[in-house]
Amino acid sequence: SPVGRWCCSGSGLSRELFKYLSFSAQSDFAPYFYDNGAGSSNGNMALFSISEDTSIGTHVYTLNGSDPEGEPVTYGMTFDKGSKEYFSVEPKSGNVTLIQTLDREVQDEIIAFVTITDGRNKVVENVRVFITDANDEKPEFLNLPLIVDVPEDKASGSSIYRVQAVDRDLGSGGSVSYYLQFTIDGHSGVLRIRSGESLDYELSRTHFVTVVAKDGGGKYHGKYQVMTSTAIITINVLDTQDSPPVFVGTPYFGFVYEVSVPGSEIFTVFAKDGDQNNPNAMHYSILSGSDGFFSINSSSGCISLTSFPVQLKNELYELKVKVAAEVGPDGFSDYSVTTVTIRVVDLNNHPPTFYGENGQQNRFELTMYEHPPEGEILRGLKITVNDSDQGANAKFRLLLVGPSRVLRVVPQTVLNEAQVTIIVENSSAIDYEKYQFLTFKLLAVEIDTPERFSATADIVINLLDTNDNIPKFSSEFYIARIPENSPGGSNVVSVTATDPDSGLWGAVKYSIYGSGADLFLIHPTSGIIYTQPWASLDAEVKSKYNFYVKAEDTEGKYSLAEVFVTVLDQNDHPPEFNQNFLERTMIIGAPVKIEAVDEDAEEPNNLIEYSIMKADPDNIFDINTSTGEIKLKPYIKSMEIVQNITKQKDCRWSVVVQARDRGSPSFSTTAVVKIDITEAVSRPMAAFLMQSRDNPMKALGLAISIITVMVLVTVMISTIIYFRNTKSNRITPARRIIRKRPKDQRSWTFRPWFGRSDQSFGKFFTDDETSGNHSSLRAKPPAPSAPVSGQNKDGSGISSALVSELKMRIEQKINEANQGYYY
Repeated sequence: SPVGRWCCSGSGLSRELFKYLSFSAQSDFAPYFYDNGAGSSNGNMALFSISEDTSIGTHVYTLNGSDPEGEPVTYGMTFDKGSKEYFSVEPKSGNVTLIQTLDREVQDEIIAFVTITDGRNKVVENVRVFITDANDEKPEFLNLPLIVDVPEDKASGSSIYRVQAVDRDLGSGGSVSYYLQFTIDGHSGVLRIRSGESLDYELSRTHFVTVVAKDGGGKYHGKYQVMTSTAIITINVLDTQDSPPVFVGTPYFGFVYEVSVPGSEIFTVFAKDGDQNNPNAMHYSILSGSDGFFSINSSSGCISLTSFPVQLKNELYELKVKVAAEVGPDGFSDYSVTTVTIRVVDLNNHPPTFYGENGQQNRFELTMYEHPPEGEILRGLKITVNDSDQGANAKFRLLLVGPSRVLRVVPQTVLNEAQVTIIVENSSAIDYEKYQFLTFKLLAVEIDTPERFSATADIVINLLDTNDNIPKFSSEFYIARIPENSPGGSNVVSVTATDPDSGLWGAVKYSIYGSGADLFLIHPTSGIIYTQPWASLDAEVKSKYNFYVKAEDTEGKYSLAEVFVTVLDQNDHPPEFNQNFLERTMIIGAPVKIEAVDEDAEEPNNLIEYSIMKADPDNIFDINTSTGEIKLKPYIKSMEIVQNITKQKDCRWSVVVQARDRGSPSFSTTAVVKIDITEAVSRPMAAFLMQSRDNPMKALGLAISIITVMVLVTVMISTIIYFRNTKSNRITPARRIIRKRPKDQRSWTFRPWFGRSDQSFGKFFTDDETSGNHSSLRAKPPAPSAPVSGQNKDGSGISSALVSELKMRIEQKINEANQGYYY
């Protein structure tokens, strides 16, 4: 019968357990889960919790159970129909893996059914998986958008708004604090005006404040993080009555024209209340400057003329106009004053007008040569411009419209009247070959008038050609080819040069010159180059010619091009042997060579093919078709075979060899070669002489080479011996052989004539130097003594000059001895 089990978790929470048992003929018990309680990573998932920031694919739990009979069990997990499946189970191991993203703020627990079965009995348990919080949510502001209206006279430090934000996370991750650049309460979110600051509607009507809401921080994916959100608060400053009226559109200028009448509106001033949120009515008045000729409407601010213009005494009037805002039925608030400048002006009723020599004119023509000098004035154009109005109405600007930066107009600004001057700015652009005429528009446009009257005149410049171009060849060089032996007068190549100038200046004449032009002529007008009537071109004599052609116009302007002519080789020479009857000696196993020469200049006309036309005896020899080497057939390897072929004892055979070139048509020649067959000798020198008996120059060259090598070797050995002997005989005072000093060495003392003994001359070593430390060294030799003529016994007869010289020599000897000693 079915057996029911009631299981309780370690925490005391009850769960419902359903068992489905299938019985066979023998008794069988259902498998069961281990209940390891909360905090365990294996068992039946009782009170199991998982963080919402767990990554997909993570192994989160291991289902673990057993079967009473020891049968193997498998695990599974199911979910309610229609709900999302968050986990997957490996049936054999029971490993539970997360397969969906978790979000505690959306779903904080998952209901699942875990199963264990031994194949016949299956146990299902209902489990609740709790999702724990991670700091993955930012604070969210409430009541967006945040817009606050604040009067401009709100006291400093006053609260103006309370910001609210919520964070759906739990714990410290869900707590919210606030901060910004201005003053705000970090916990309540109350926004205040910073101490010492004030609002001013007239300076700034709106402020935008960025508020940051920060949570208390928490762990997410194992790392501590703080989440923030921002919101912008729009603060609208409300106006209060604290500013005077402001004139709009200053400065003010008005004009009285010659056609104005009393009552004409001159100008209307306009002012608005400085406190624009609740503006008051404006009241206008003239304080001074009108001289009784102008009045103003107190409500509209319209200034009118009260008399005729001819009665006005001044050309310029400056009116002081006052405006005040009405704050009540009995008074005015602060006021403002501005200046209105009124000018009496002439009516602008005359446009600018162009005049020529014969009166008003709107088209001017000029004929001139191309490329005039830059800066030259076009004096053929007589243009005057005039505006009959006065003052600013007569001021206008001159513009020249046409090809850019070719001509310029002077002056550019005119008052009333001026003589118009056209100056050349770019000479190269005035080119007859590009344009036969140039067209420009001369404009006069008023500058400071509202009407902007203007006038237009056409300027047409007809150009005349000059010889400003040189003939130019179509190419810098020309390459031509002509077969040799071409008859005289044959065309070689045609050259072409063009001159864009018109008329005779554009006519081109050709000529030819250069060291290679002797055999060629050129037609003076067509440019066709052809050979001299008597010329005979031979590629074997000269195959390359180059010369220059000149293209010249009627005034001698010219250009050059180079012409390269190649004479193409024709097969007009047959191959030739140096003799028609040749004799050669052939050693068995070695070839003999014959050679023919073809005097044609190029391949394939000078390439030669050799062939045996006839041989006696036949079928004995082979020949290399390219080199002309003749050798015996491979089977002939000894004189015995040769003697078996022929009954002659001298073994001299004849071969008729043909040499044929590869030209078209092909030429050939033949020669008879007498070949003496011999066998190779054992001695190399004898063999060489035997092979060279038909070519004695070869043997002579070998002998000369041997003698030359012997001479070079002899010279080299002699040079080495010479330098060696020279080096061994060299005198080197610095390296002296120091012999052992005798035991009893007497010091030598020189006494000069003035009676003072100089011990430095008489001793080579001090007492220390003659001690045992230097016993192994040879003493320095004594200074040499030389007889001095006229010397007395006491030395008084020696002159001071001789003593000085002797002293200098002794010091030199001592220094040399010291150098040799310490070297």
